Amino acid sequence: MDLTVGANPFFWDLETTRGFYEKLAKAPVARVVIGELVCSKRLPFVANAFPEAVETMMAAGKDVALTTLALVTLKRERKQTADLFDAGVTVEINDLSALQHLPDGQGFWVGPLVNVYNEGTLRWLADKGAQRICLPPELPIDSVQRLAEVGRESGVAIEVWGHGRAPLAISARCYHARLHDRIKDNCQFVCGEDPDGRDVDTLDAQKFLVANGVQTLSHATMSMARQFDLLRDVGVSALRLSPQSRHFGEICEGYARVLDGREDKDAFAKALLALVPDGALADGFLTGECGADWSGAA
Repeated sequence: MDLTVGANPFFWDLETTRGFYEKLAKAPVARVVIGELVCSKRLPFVANAFPEAVETMMAAGKDVALTTLALVTLKRERKQTADLFDAGVTVEINDLSALQHLPDGQGFWVGPLVNVYNEGTLRWLADKGAQRICLPPELPIDSVQRLAEVGRESGVAIEVWGHGRAPLAISARCYHARLHDRIKDNCQFVCGEDPDGRDVDTLDAQKFLVANGVQTLSHATMSMARQFDLLRDVGVSALRLSPQSRHFGEICEGYARVLDGREDKDAFAKALLALVPDGALADGFLTGECGADWSGAA
């Protein structure tokens, strides 16, 4: 089992984005997904960083894929999606409409925003040319085990969401803009003010969700820090780490040390609490009663 870094879901400026990938080149991860996942309006501000990031990652010996948008709705977004397949780099599908642009015989990856919940869907994607599939984060361990078995039968590597605020929903409406009394077409890119998303509380002032532009994320950072052995035993090939604005290199190092047996998983899980936004972790989708549960709470 090794590590994959997923596409950055947040809106950071160009220099921050460049710096992130320069540092990531030194991290002990096997592969990296690059590109704009959430909102095409952000793309012109950071697009120049992506070709550089691809070259930097490849020079560092990492496998690279370019992500599609999670929700393709406009003509220009369809064209941007089609252009990805001409870039000479593997494409990760996060919207199934992208498959209409897939050249015959070209392999691809599948990201966690595609609902791969059952064997039939996995086999269908494998027949289309899927090489890797990151499962949605809300699956329990029994489902992960069955899909990992089908993945082995189909020659598809199965990943599990290993770290990061979980992607729960994507919408055509922008929650971030509405929170600031702005319309989506005049959002003024307010999501850039919250580099790890903006907290959404319940009426009882309890931390609940995180708004990230048109995307809804979990408030707690999902982490499989205490589930390495279980996931390895059921045949998962990689953990997916989702970027955050601070301490990400340190986090990648920690996961790699635990995977290699150089650090105790419980000690790492405890240290991780100080490295994630708001110090909240969860792994309940896998083995708990609800998704927000954390197995290390005791």
